[in-house]
This record gives sequence, C-alpha cells and structure tokens, in this order.
Amino acid sequence: MTMLQGVKVLDFTTLLPGPFATQTLADLGADVLQIVSPTRHDLVRTLSPVDEEGMSAAGRQLHRSKEVLPLDLKEGGAKERIYELIEQYDIIFEQFRPGVMARLGLDYETLHKINPRIIYCSITGYGQTGPYRDRAGHDLNYLSIAGIPNYSRRKGERPSPLGVQLADLAGGSLYSLVGVLAALYKRTQTGEGEYVDISMTDASFSLNVLFGSSVLATGEDVEPESNLLNGGDFYDYYETSDGRYLSVGSLEPPFRKKLCEIVGLEEWYERTFTEDEMVLHAFKEALQERLKTRDFASWCAVFEEADCCVEPVLTLKEAMNHPQLRARGMIVGVPKEDGTVVQQIGQPIQFQNYLPTYRHVGRIIPKGETT
Repeated sequence: MTMLQGVKVLDFTTLLPGPFATQTLADLGADVLQIVSPTRHDLVRTLSPVDEEGMSAAGRQLHRSKEVLPLDLKEGGAKERIYELIEQYDIIFEQFRPGVMARLGLDYETLHKINPRIIYCSITGYGQTGPYRDRAGHDLNYLSIAGIPNYSRRKGERPSPLGVQLADLAGGSLYSLVGVLAALYKRTQTGEGEYVDISMTDASFSLNVLFGSSVLATGEDVEPESNLLNGGDFYDYYETSDGRYLSVGSLEPPFRKKLCEIVGLEEWYERTFTEDEMVLHAFKEALQERLKTRDFASWCAVFEEADCCVEPVLTLKEAMNHPQLRARGMIVGVPKEDGTVVQQIGQPIQFQNYLPTYRHVGRIIPKGETT
C-alpha cells in the first residue's frame, strides 16, 4: 500500500509550482491526471535540454508517474468532460489567474455542487483577493514584494536571481501541499471538501520568520550584511586559492573553536564573541586570507575530517555525486515507456515503512491525440 493510495488528483497546472506539488503527490502514491492543452505552450516541457521525443528533462521529471489527458478547456464539451470526471476525484490543482476557472465553468463553487468532497487548490502569484490579484508576475517578482532579495544581497550590489525558484517551490508547491493535505485530513472528519487559496507572495513573505519578527518588534528595517545570518558576521562564503568557495557556518562555540584551530587563528576565538562590527570584519578578513592560501580540494580534505560546520560549495553535478545524497537515494532511475531508464532527482520525504513510487517519466502527448 502506498501512502496516498486511492487519492485521485486532477491537475490543471503548468510551469513549475503546481506540477512540482502534484509530482510529490504522485511520488507518494496518488493517481494524478494531468490536463494538458494541445495548443497552449508550456515552457517547462520544452526547456533545454530536450530529448529525441521532444520532451525536456524538466518536463520528464515534473510529469513523472502522471497520466495525461489532452483537453482544450475552451472547446465545446470540455467542461462536460470534467464534470463527468470530477465525481471520481479528491483533489484539484489549478494555476490560472483569478476568475479564469469561473469563466470556464470549472470554479470551486461549481464543482463543489457536483462533488461536495472535492478539495480545490488555486495557486497564484498574489492570491484570489487584494489589489494585485490580477497582476502578472514571476518568482523574482513575488520574492521582491515579500522583501527578501534586498536584505539577501551584498552591500552596494544589486540582488542576484536565485538558481532555485524559491517563491514557486517553497511558496507555491510546498504550501499548497500543506494546505491540501490538511484539507484532506479535515475531510476524513467532516466529509466536506475545502477551497485552498495559495498566494506565492504571501507564502514567500511568511518565510521572513526570523528577520520579519525582528522588524515587527523593533520597527527597524533589516539591511544587507547587517546581522549574524545575512553576511554581517563570519557566517558566510569564503574563496579558496583556485577560485572555489567554502561555506562557513561555525556559529556555536565548539565549532567556532575547531575552525580557528584548523586555520591557525586560535588567538581570534575569544574575540569573535562580540557585537563590535570592526572586530567581526577584521576576523572575516583574516579568515578569508587563511582560506585563500590553499586550493579547494586541499581544504575539502581537511574539513572532511573536521566536524565544525564547514562544507564545500559544490556544483550541481558534484552534488549529484555526493556520497550523502547518493546514500539517501536522491538520484533514482525512472522507467520510460520504451523500457529504458532515466535518472531523476528522487523524493526527499522518507518513511520507515514506505518507499516512493516512480511509475514512469512524464510522457509525450502523441500528435493528433484527442480526448
């Protein structure tokens, strides 16, 4: 038995937030039916690299273990087809702007009348209410409104786009999963469905749990490189002699003491327990100077044997071969329809008595396929 055996999900989403959420549900055993428009372009499905069948590697990952139903929701009969399906389903995900599903006759109020047990999740940039509800946006826009990039940059430098879509994934995908699974639990008690409204901006804003609480308490804004965790202390990245980087997170006294001993800065240990910015800055400079005396591989060998919260900044390819991630099964083989196997990133949620389900990679919609 799978963790979500018997749970059926109807997925109207495209791009990243919704598909990643429903990929997670599929990994945990839910049956996911992906509604795909034969005419609407989905950037993720064609994002380079693309295989010989025309599907991107990201598309194969995000649509794994899902079944596909090509259906143009604007065509006659499409709405009726969904009405037929909806009685069999538990959860709906959609990612259109507010009002689109209502115009299609597929909003929560309509579908709830057909199936009162349905759990319906809408993922949008700004939510179903508020002055920005109809505004277009992308990941870095939502993070910007949430106040995150400004204090996450270096002083005097512009913010850098993240390589991971934080608002889409931590905001849209993961919060939607929490909401949907909470509603699913509620339904076991009441028998009633629920509507879940996820704003990626709201979700991103909520991630300011440490700095945001400080600003609310003091009324003082948080500036770049101004405190312990955003570069204002020695908790930071440091360059090696060959242009690679190490992450140093040796905050606690035992780790800090070990770090100072390893790099030959023992005299600095006691002095680092201060709020004097000049002293902290001087220690950072001294630490950077020492770490730049040796190359990346040399320091990796040293810190591999030292338990002091110093780790190498790996490339993504290096991370995929890291023994810890390999031991945890984070690279998995997923079968294609032709019997070959594709390597993908695995499901990180691990249980004692259950293994994730990787039924197949996302498939291509054959040309001319109809409903």
